[in-house]
Amino acid sequence: MCTHQRCLSRRRFLLAAAASGLLAACGQGDGGKAAVVAREIEPGTSCALDGMLLADYPGPKAQIHYAGVAEPDWFCDTVEMFNIYLNPEQARAIAAIFVQDMGQAEWNAPQGHWIDAKAAFYVFGSKRLGSMGPTAASFANEADAKAFAAEHGGTVLRFDEVTPDQVVLDGGALHDQRM
Repeated sequence: MCTHQRCLSRRRFLLAAAASGLLAACGQGDGGKAAVVAREIEPGTSCALDGMLLADYPGPKAQIHYAGVAEPDWFCDTVEMFNIYLNPEQARAIAAIFVQDMGQAEWNAPQGHWIDAKAAFYVFGSKRLGSMGPTAASFANEADAKAFAAEHGGTVLRFDEVTPDQVVLDGGALHDQRM
């Protein structure tokens, strides 16, 4: 048998535990947003825009996770991701965007090293080519981005400094004379 005070404490504890469990189960413990984590590229992962297999091409890749959608849209190039993100017709709610940290990932066969795209530094205009030709190399820290730009050329920009005219998709296969 319990005293009145002990029963209240136990009831409060059980109610608090149940409430926190429900909040966690519903994804409400963090303000209504469930944590979104980057996915890894698999052999069959293809680009949302052109169907290219991401694992077959060099340079940084990107993934956009939309609210309420289980699978992300994949991009074989960061320029493609920016083009979609900055498109004025883009109306879907974005839960997260990830790019690869090219200060850690191997350029010719990048795997893993996913970082928050909005916190990354980008080098536009370098001599390094991605899957669609000229690309924007993504980095977790500014020092790596500046070192890359010093070695390969280009300009370092933050995510919010990128403009739609910098990510026009009129290159690639349209201008590839080898095809």
